[in-house]
Amino acid sequence: MTTSRLPTFFISHGGGPWPWMRSETGGRYDKLAQALSDMPRQLGATPQAVLMVSAHWEEPVFTAMTHPQPPMLYDYGGFPEHTYRITYPARGAPQVAQRVGALLDAAGIDHGVDGDRGFDHGLFVPMAVMYPDADMPVLQLSLKRGLDPHDHLALGRALAPLRSEGVLIVGSGLSYHNLRNFGPGGRAPSAAFDAWLHQVLSDGDPPRRVRALEAWAQAPSARQAHPREEHLLPLMVAVGAAEQEPATRVYHEEDFAGGITVSSYRFGRA
Repeated sequence: MTTSRLPTFFISHGGGPWPWMRSETGGRYDKLAQALSDMPRQLGATPQAVLMVSAHWEEPVFTAMTHPQPPMLYDYGGFPEHTYRITYPARGAPQVAQRVGALLDAAGIDHGVDGDRGFDHGLFVPMAVMYPDADMPVLQLSLKRGLDPHDHLALGRALAPLRSEGVLIVGSGLSYHNLRNFGPGGRAPSAAFDAWLHQVLSDGDPPRRVRALEAWAQAPSARQAHPREEHLLPLMVAVGAAEQEPATRVYHEEDFAGGITVSSYRFGRA
C-alpha cells in the first residue's frame, strides 16, 4: 500500500466504444488515447485499485458496485456489432466498496450497494486505455440523482482518505456534452465553457474554486455545453477529494469531433 497520496483525475472519456473502432475513427482519438495511457506514469506509484465515478450511472443515493467480477453493460446504441462483444475482465473491488461505505457513514452521507451492475462504457472505455491488461481492480460508484454539485463535492471530501490508501479516484465524464450540438456548431460554446473551466480550476484559492464550481450553471455557455450536467458532475468528486491541491490540465483539444474543445485535469502533484 502506498504511503503517499495519489492525485485525482477528471477525464473526458470520448464518445462510445472508440478504442475498439480505431479503423473507423481515423485517428480522431489519438490525443485522448495518449493522455489516458499516460495516466499510470503520472501517479508515481501503482494503485491498489481504481475508484471511478461514471457519468453513465445515477441512483437515488451514491451506490457502490460490489460484484467481484463485474459483467459488461453496453450502454450505447448504433455502433458496430463487434462493440457489443467487448470484454474488459478486470476484477471488482468489494473490499474497497466496504471502505467507501464506512467513509460515507462517517460523513453522514446516505449510500447503497449494487451487487449485479456491470461496467458501463464510462468506465471500461478509459480503463481499457489506461490499463489495457485489465490487471487493476476497479470499483464503480454512481452519481446521485438531482446532480447537485454540493453533494458531489461532499462525496469527494468523504472519499479523500482513499488517496493515502492506494486507491486512485477518477471522475469519468466529458467537459463538453451536448449531443445535439457536436461538430462546428459546438465550437464557440465549448471553447467559451472550457476557457471558464480552466480559469476556475487554475484558481489558487480553494474556497473560491469550489464556490465557482457550485455555481457552474452561471458560466459562459454553461447550458449549451451541458444541457444536462451528468458528464460534468464527476469533476466535482475529483475536486472534492483534492480540494486544497492544484489542478493541472493533462489533456486539451480544440478540434475534437469536428470542432469541440475538451479537456481533462489532474488534481494534486504527479
